[in-house]
Amino acid sequence: MNIEVSNEKSGDELKIHQVTEQAFLSAPYTDHTEHFIVDALRGAGALTISQVAKADGEIIGHVAISPVTLSGGTTDWFGLGPISVLPEYQGCGVGSKLMKSSLAALEAIGASGCVVLGDPGYYGRFGFKVVDGLVYPGVPAEYFQALSFSDEFPQGEVSYHEAFSAQG
Repeated sequence: MNIEVSNEKSGDELKIHQVTEQAFLSAPYTDHTEHFIVDALRGAGALTISQVAKADGEIIGHVAISPVTLSGGTTDWFGLGPISVLPEYQGCGVGSKLMKSSLAALEAIGASGCVVLGDPGYYGRFGFKVVDGLVYPGVPAEYFQALSFSDEFPQGEVSYHEAFSAQG
């Protein structure tokens, strides 16, 4: 299967919404608001990186990266997610392509690093790791990880954009 990754373009919004909704439909540990979060990030102008994966010209995956705030005042850090792949394409390398492409794009714009909330076994493959002193309150520490583009990590509490509270 030939998978192409590119930046979101005008007209992709509805399909991204549908892909994101379907990707998390049967997922555990979610309140099924990921598609609303992406819409709210876009509406707030907070989608720093928004890339789609296509197979045969059809969108089958999406990744969103948006700014985060750190209590210590460190800037130029971002949060990855949601990352979505249609269920029938999960496990086929689509998510890996989206991860590598979006992280390269993030580094290219001069970001200091990226945080993610998710499976350490999956995200660890891309260099994410738990960092002592960098926390996201209310979640088990092993599920909150960071990737630095300079090997320097900030300290403090991380807050995601207010769009992450979108409910519909």
